[in-house]
Amino acid sequence: MDLTDWGMKMHIFLVNCSGSPQYVSPMKVVLTPIYYKGRPAIEIRFPYNFKLKEYIKQFKGVYWAYQKRTFYFYHRDSQLRKFKKHLKAGGYKFTVEKPSKTKVVRRKKEFLLKPITPKKAATHKKFLQFLEGRRYSESTINVYGNFILDFLRHSGKKDVNKLDAKDVRLYIEWAVKQLDYSISTHRQLVGAIKLFAHFYPSCSIDMERITMPRRDRKLPVVLSKEEVVSLLQATKNLKHRTVIAMLYGCGLRVGELVNLRLKSFDFERRQVRIVNAKGRKERYVTIAENSIPLLQNYYATYRPVEYLIENPRGGKYSSNSIRAFLKKSSELAGIKKNVNPHCLRHSFATHLLENGTDLRYIQELLGHSRPETTMVYTHVTRKDLREIKSPLDSLTAPPSENLYIDNSNPSLSWDSSGISLIK
Repeated sequence: MDLTDWGMKMHIFLVNCSGSPQYVSPMKVVLTPIYYKGRPAIEIRFPYNFKLKEYIKQFKGVYWAYQKRTFYFYHRDSQLRKFKKHLKAGGYKFTVEKPSKTKVVRRKKEFLLKPITPKKAATHKKFLQFLEGRRYSESTINVYGNFILDFLRHSGKKDVNKLDAKDVRLYIEWAVKQLDYSISTHRQLVGAIKLFAHFYPSCSIDMERITMPRRDRKLPVVLSKEEVVSLLQATKNLKHRTVIAMLYGCGLRVGELVNLRLKSFDFERRQVRIVNAKGRKERYVTIAENSIPLLQNYYATYRPVEYLIENPRGGKYSSNSIRAFLKKSSELAGIKKNVNPHCLRHSFATHLLENGTDLRYIQELLGHSRPETTMVYTHVTRKDLREIKSPLDSLTAPPSENLYIDNSNPSLSWDSSGISLIK
């Protein structure tokens, strides 16, 4: 008897998303209706078996949920029937569980929300179809879908036709306080609710009474050229280094990089075609000469099939994985700033502007619709402001006095840059 046969005869316990163990008979697949990324889905749970796992992956439309650590597919009645037939054809048994209606996970926190009524569930499904019909991106559909799903759950059993501005206010207050939403996420939430009120005019929500918080005027986090070099040097993995080189060298968004296909490269013209970018726009970006040997080495090593950066199991690479290794690499490089994929895009634009590139060309390379969006980098690269000397620098003191010594504490002094040093 091998280990596989021995393991299959043991009692197998399966840990679900809540962490509580559930007994599952060997080789039985459990299908549970859930909401994932704001959309109704079917979670697929089973005791680990390599053959069964590979068989499930053969079904078109099955995905791996990185956060939940489980397989799933988006719920349609026809899709569910097809998957059941797929399991039967493979000789596998299955059960369909009732959904957990109250426990939700948001921002790595568990919350108990009131159960959603069948009418609200049907309304939410139609809202997602409405977003698809207006050709919103998958990311926007997921984000808006989650907002509206939580809003409908938060209002409890109240009829969807009677939802009003007070229900909106109570939900926003709960979400901002409990989930610690930033200003930008808060604005997205309000935008989603206004769109829902437009989609479902039968409700009593007065859009004029929903206030949008003012936008933050934060300056982008930018790395120096020396920090970019340190980041590349600290990144030993060839694939990860290629990701950094493309994000910084081409000014790509992380979503554009993970969707970048091999056929989009034109090495003769030193260009990459970016398709289906933000706002469904297309553009060309230049390939850095210094990145070409890196790209050639990467391709010879990893042999990607369709996308430039691929998952080891095939298909698109995860943007979460990119954020994770960037955080580790920045720590190894000793960079104290919050380094994320968009920080490299900001650095690309800022360094171009510092090198004298015209703002109109930078706008084109970044794919911005409005020049005002690109203008933010002028606040980061104001050389004229950096050349202005502070009044403190113009102060003079008698030669016998040293302004950089703390006489009350002889062990404390200041270097020429103003950084405190302990002798």
